[in-house]
Amino acid sequence: MIKGLLTQRRESVMTTVILFVILIAFTLFASNFDIGTFGVTLLSGLLKAMLLFLVGAGLALIFGLMDILNFAQGGTFMLGAYITYDLVHPNLGALSFLDGIPDPGLRFTVALIFGTAAGGILGYILERGLLRPLYKRPLFQLVLTFGVSIILLELVKLVWGPTPYAWTQRLALQDAQFVLFGQPFSVYRLFVIGMGLVMMVGVIALLRFTRIGIIIRAGVQDPEMVAALGINVRAVFTLVFTLGCALAAFGGGVAVPFLGATLSMGSTFLLASIAVIVLGGLGSFEGTAVGSFVVGIGWASMEQFSARPEIGTVWASLAPMLLLALILLIRPKGLFGEDR
Repeated sequence: MIKGLLTQRRESVMTTVILFVILIAFTLFASNFDIGTFGVTLLSGLLKAMLLFLVGAGLALIFGLMDILNFAQGGTFMLGAYITYDLVHPNLGALSFLDGIPDPGLRFTVALIFGTAAGGILGYILERGLLRPLYKRPLFQLVLTFGVSIILLELVKLVWGPTPYAWTQRLALQDAQFVLFGQPFSVYRLFVIGMGLVMMVGVIALLRFTRIGIIIRAGVQDPEMVAALGINVRAVFTLVFTLGCALAAFGGGVAVPFLGATLSMGSTFLLASIAVIVLGGLGSFEGTAVGSFVVGIGWASMEQFSARPEIGTVWASLAPMLLLALILLIRPKGLFGEDR
């Protein structure tokens, strides 16, 4: 059995390496073999990967432990973006209690904390108040989270209106730029990539080296046994759901300075994140991390490739699903998936 697992692991790693080689080659081709454009496209892919990870990590944690595909995750991402945007821009008016902080950078930091906390609180209420009675009714869970996503969309539309908002409060990190292969790139985007990597390492460390992480991983494998040991599995469920939603809201908060706040951002990143966790292997956190890089780089490369007039921009939006279909044809369980 151990030999079989090692063989499966080796195959997963080899498939992943080959896939990345193909993606890098395609990125170079999409950039017309221009090193500067290639570097910027690759960094744009890493940026998308980190945002997808922040949404997909919560989806993977929640699904891995609770078998719940939380369709409200995209709405939480959107809510975090709107709250962060509003608190940083005093003239918007819906939320104005940070107006006394004159420095936009400090105001953004505090707004990001509030947006993340709002996502965590939403996750706590959703799990404790709505999902807990439906643990043995998976179809109802799916419908419920989809309904919550619609409610969040309408709530945001009610509070902030249907008009998209562009970010106007310039941050020092946004104004700062560095040059990569002769092409300018915003330091803020590099900051987002760094924050995503820190979160990735932090969550992996939480799962691998802490007691609560051991309980979570054990709960994924055998929740009945964990409960028999006297551990409150329901409390672990609540913690995981809260953490997953907080990560999504944090992702929306760090994304809003360059994406702006739009009603479609939640659905866009939700669909791409579902592609990430299925591509990586349902319930596999390391698969989600790898899948984020695959989809992020592939998405950015297809956007660069679609900039050609003869190609058309529609292919860029289809990139996550095309990658998902390709991987599932090769490995139906995903890159690091196991039988569930």
